[in-house]
Amino acid sequence: MARFDRYMLSQLMMLFGFFSLVLVLIYWINRAVVLFDQLIADGQSATVFLEFTALTLPSVMQLALPLAAFAAAVYVTNRMTAESELIVVQATGYSAFRLARPVLYFGLIVALLISILNHFLAPLSRAEFDQRQAEVAQNITARLLTEGQFLEPINGVTFYIRDISPDGELMDVFISDNRAEDEHVTYTALRSFLVQDSGQTQLVMIDGMVQNLRLEDQRLFTTSFEDFAYDIGSLIGTDTEPGRKLSHLSTWELLQSTQEVRRETQNSEARLLSAGHDRFAKAILGTVAALLGFATLMVGNFSRFGVWRQILAAIGLIVVIKTVETAGINAARYNVQLWAASYLANVVGFAIIWCLLFWAGRPYLFKRRVKDTTAP
Repeated sequence: MARFDRYMLSQLMMLFGFFSLVLVLIYWINRAVVLFDQLIADGQSATVFLEFTALTLPSVMQLALPLAAFAAAVYVTNRMTAESELIVVQATGYSAFRLARPVLYFGLIVALLISILNHFLAPLSRAEFDQRQAEVAQNITARLLTEGQFLEPINGVTFYIRDISPDGELMDVFISDNRAEDEHVTYTALRSFLVQDSGQTQLVMIDGMVQNLRLEDQRLFTTSFEDFAYDIGSLIGTDTEPGRKLSHLSTWELLQSTQEVRRETQNSEARLLSAGHDRFAKAILGTVAALLGFATLMVGNFSRFGVWRQILAAIGLIVVIKTVETAGINAARYNVQLWAASYLANVVGFAIIWCLLFWAGRPYLFKRRVKDTTAP
């Protein structure tokens, strides 16, 4: 690589690291606040909170890296243009396409980083996150059964247990369910047991009574029972969907989906195939974002007012490419034969970049030529 390529690539990588750190922190803190409300409010320790936030980091980086690459390319190009570095290099005979070479190297590095996230780190972290979430949910069930305290796991439902025997028997259980708008239901039982049935947590109550208050006419109905099973797990979301999710699968399983995988994830072949190709397409978009930010700022002449118009145009083109990406993915999800539509945004992006670089090398193309009207 030429000395100029190494210099520009080092500038791009340095700014890419800075913008990546800032964007990842913004996204990560936003996600951490949500997890904090879910975990700490449920009595989880700070260790569990840190573990969960660490597992969300690969997904956060997937969102931040393409934006950081675009921001780094725009910032470096703007600075080198303002300090006349690019103008000096162009004066030596470098074309716009030649100047884009270090940006292409930079974009390929970004694409490699995003590929590692998309194909390896993100699926593993998401699978581990969902597994740990299910384990924590089971622990929440146990902590809700606290003796001598009125607990409210969700709005409208109140639990009370007077005592828990050494054998795990719950004594004098009280449950008030006021979620329905037209009735209030109260369960009381002398003894109760927690039972796991098909992945669901059931509270089996012995020797109790159900009181149903109909709010419309304030009539109270009572029913005594010898034993009654109450689904306590559904109140706090301990039930988990069977099988793996789409985001848990490896890229190979998505591209070569079998009937068992489709049945496990409850997704069609077209959706699985589009998800696999989408991982490749999103990595390539990292390269597109970097080149697009550079190519857009190369268009136009030098201005003392800066290149804010080019920057706004680059942001607008990014929005256009993301819109095309959404349309391509939606088309690929419903038709196996249209899997190539997942790369539509990449094709459109590279076409726009080529046109911009071609225009940057020929600024006179869209200028009106003044005819010479002087007599010979």
